[in-house]
Amino acid sequence: MDLILLLEMIVAAVAAALIYTIIGIIPGTDETAVLVPVTLILVLAGIQPVVVLCFFISAVIANNLMDAVPAAIAGIPGGVMASPLIEHAQLLKRKGMADQSLRKMAAGSLIGVLVSVPVSLLLSLLLAKNFISLAEMIKDYANPIFFAGAVLLALLSKNKLLALVSILPFTLLIEGLRYLYWGIGVVPKGTTVFISFFLGITIGPVILTLFELMDKEKREHLRSDQLRTIALQKMHFEWKWFNPFSALKRREWLISAGASLISCFTFILSPVGMTTLLGELFSKRTKDPVDRASIAVSSMNALANATYLSGTLIPLIALGIPLSPVAIGPAHALFDAPPVFTATHNMYHVLSHTDFILATVIGAGVAILVAYSLAIKYAQSICSFVFKRIPHEAILGLFCAFVFLLAYMDAGWINIGGVLLIGLISGMLHRLGVGYGILFMVLYAAPWLVSVF
Repeated sequence: MDLILLLEMIVAAVAAALIYTIIGIIPGTDETAVLVPVTLILVLAGIQPVVVLCFFISAVIANNLMDAVPAAIAGIPGGVMASPLIEHAQLLKRKGMADQSLRKMAAGSLIGVLVSVPVSLLLSLLLAKNFISLAEMIKDYANPIFFAGAVLLALLSKNKLLALVSILPFTLLIEGLRYLYWGIGVVPKGTTVFISFFLGITIGPVILTLFELMDKEKREHLRSDQLRTIALQKMHFEWKWFNPFSALKRREWLISAGASLISCFTFILSPVGMTTLLGELFSKRTKDPVDRASIAVSSMNALANATYLSGTLIPLIALGIPLSPVAIGPAHALFDAPPVFTATHNMYHVLSHTDFILATVIGAGVAILVAYSLAIKYAQSICSFVFKRIPHEAILGLFCAFVFLLAYMDAGWINIGGVLLIGLISGMLHRLGVGYGILFMVLYAAPWLVSVF
């Protein structure tokens, strides 16, 4: 690897850390919605795969670290992964511990990265080298495994019955649109329209909300004559905050590290589900509410990064197929982005193990240096700037524009209508309790599931 390529990787990692430091703080942004379009554009633009991977790893860590900042300071989740810790962050804020809560979250994220990166790389290399037959078997039965994964995630969700019942209708919607496109000649028969459908699921809640705003009664119900007030508590910076272990008690960092280690072996499960499950499981045995909340916020932030990194790296390095909710979701463009990447020609096939390790280490190292430093020293200032100067609607509008552009490139004007339809249905299902992981796995398993009948 030459010095120019190495420099490009470092620049990409720094750019990702800075960009997603801002995006992560914006309230209500979904990790998949903000990661997929940008990663996809970089892949389609012909950027070197190792540079794209470095960018993605840095972006994931920065985004997951920073979306906890508004949760600690203002009680508002920056993204979906920060939602499970809102209750605990609010308790600490009411106790006058918002600054301590923020440092515990940042330290937890750092521990999650330090544990999950080497463990995920080691598991990936072991699976790729010593268990090749298992990997090949998984590839051969990928579609039934995706269907089984959808069923498993449905059984683990809060609204189990709805999640299970929605699998077949959503399958028919996906395949019905594909057969329609073939029938009217929009795309050649046998061509699988995938990327735009995937992005339609990603921005489903946004599309549903936009359609609801066209309803006059709904708009009147949402009308408010009062500005929303967000109070930010002033924090006095101390240099010792840069030491993550000064923010965490011994029990807190041990639990964060242990939870991160466990999550690496459960990479095929939902990252939000595992973050909530393990975070609550490890914290609920503590009787004191403040101690319990402290353990929860530190361990959940560790889990947020650990689940994302293991869910990306293990399928990418060992299998070459997106066999995890993270790989199907935020990391999808690393596996399948026609015409650059396909199911039989993606990063798994074009990068060496050395490339994977180097890109991961550089991306994680740069993100830690940049995002962790900014979170500790300037979190409140950044949070205040975002709340005051960056409209939430502008960010959502930008990503919607990306999705519609890619939908047109995928299958013409009619596909914009198809993406809107998928977005509406997935948005309604998501609002009713059907997780993204279920819908993404159905999207993958749809051709096989229809062929069964």
